[in-house]
Amino acid sequence: MTRLNTGQRIFLLTGILSMTAVVTASNILVEYPVNDWFTWGALSYPVAFLVTDITNRTLGVRLAREVVFIGFIAAVVMSILVANPRIAIASGTAFLIAQLLDVVIFDRLRRQTWWKAPVASSIIASFVDTVIFFVLAFAGTGLPWHTWAIGDYGAKLIMVAVLILPFRGLIRITDPLTLAPVSR
Repeated sequence: MTRLNTGQRIFLLTGILSMTAVVTASNILVEYPVNDWFTWGALSYPVAFLVTDITNRTLGVRLAREVVFIGFIAAVVMSILVANPRIAIASGTAFLIAQLLDVVIFDRLRRQTWWKAPVASSIIASFVDTVIFFVLAFAGTGLPWHTWAIGDYGAKLIMVAVLILPFRGLIRITDPLTLAPVSR
């Protein structure tokens, strides 16, 4: 087991709190469509992948999974309290599957050019998340969930492009916290 220094513990706690806040906010915002093509949640949720990828790069796979699991539990509890329960359950299911997939893909690509791991993992995991979430949350409701899913995925792709620059800046700041690769 890897011992964390104070900076790493603070970073881990910040990741967990950020994950909880982003997912809870997204579960509220997804109930507010911008139009028939996407919801406000599509603009906030991709930040969860940024949190996972920065944690994975900085603290390793094991601690990235810890952020995902603890963030998952906290976000589902918070979402059940403040959002529609069906959305909270759909979100939790999609979140857990997609974020764990993101961790695996990122880890496999981490030694390539700095941008490949976060871009590939976010694009693939966002697709999986979108499909699972919209089917579970809105199928059979009569709402235009098909077009919301397409539009939300398109917005998530745009957010991947937008968030790659903050990722680059954050990895420069967090590099001194980086653990040795044995922290799996």
